Amino acid sequence: MKWVKQSIHYWCPDTKEHKFLGQNVTVAILDTGISPHPDFKGRILSFRDFSSTTGSSEKVLFSFSHFSPLIDNSGHGTHVAGILAGSGLLSSGTYAGIAPFCNLIIGKVLDQNGNGSIKNVINGIQWIRDIYTQFHIRIINISVGTRPDLSIHQKLLLLNAVESLWDLGLVVVVSAGNYGPAPGSVTVPGSSPKVITVGVPDTFPLIHTQRHPLNYSGRGPTDDCIVKPDVFAPGTGIVSCNAFYSQFPNAPPYLSKTGTSMAAPVVSGAIACLLSKYPFLTNAEVKLKLHTSCVQIPGTESGWGILDFSRLLE
Repeated sequence: MKWVKQSIHYWCPDTKEHKFLGQNVTVAILDTGISPHPDFKGRILSFRDFSSTTGSSEKVLFSFSHFSPLIDNSGHGTHVAGILAGSGLLSSGTYAGIAPFCNLIIGKVLDQNGNGSIKNVINGIQWIRDIYTQFHIRIINISVGTRPDLSIHQKLLLLNAVESLWDLGLVVVVSAGNYGPAPGSVTVPGSSPKVITVGVPDTFPLIHTQRHPLNYSGRGPTDDCIVKPDVFAPGTGIVSCNAFYSQFPNAPPYLSKTGTSMAAPVVSGAIACLLSKYPFLTNAEVKLKLHTSCVQIPGTESGWGILDFSRLLE
């Protein structure tokens, strides 16, 4: 995460002095679930599993001595949550997320293979609609995209459900999908003109490796000629929490993953820090501030530019 933070100009007085790192902000994540990784200790307010018929919702403020019925049999959701909100406890802060003080609401809508029905995702969205006032949810991170061959009807169902969250005043951040970089390759719900869609710059330098940048991020324009992605962030080779750390004795606490799924929580975490500093901003104002603070670099011409954390929090 060090190079990610350097790339988005994360280090500024607000972060160095731990002033605005997601305090008093609750973020919901719809993904493959979450594991009881120590980096989330005491900050998971509620969890529900929509990927099985036995899902339940309950408060899950786990501690080291009591692990809750949290589940992530894929690892994707835990990795996403770590990028957004991991404390970095097991790495002395090295792999801390962007907003390590925010609280989390977790909906498991995908299975161990990262697959799930549109119905499961919509059920998760309805759950968020039911509880967002109770838990003061401000941001929804959805690092989930549809397959290109999904029916138009199914895509519209998901699109309408996601946009209903935005219409409630919530900030909705989604990934652009990994079917790019051809024009029109942004996946639903990232094609929505309302939500904030996050991609990965194809030309972004991988300063922590010797590999060339991968060329995979979804690109617009959409079928309705909407410019997408809106904002770009690092997403290749991101080190974050390993869901299986607590299950297997030799499993490392952190591992690397790649995709626009990893870029979306970088932006969600930045917005959590922004709302920690300016709690009365509306979702439209957040989107506008994000737009005006982005910086154009090569590979981001199809959107606003790359996330610049310091400019966002000015």
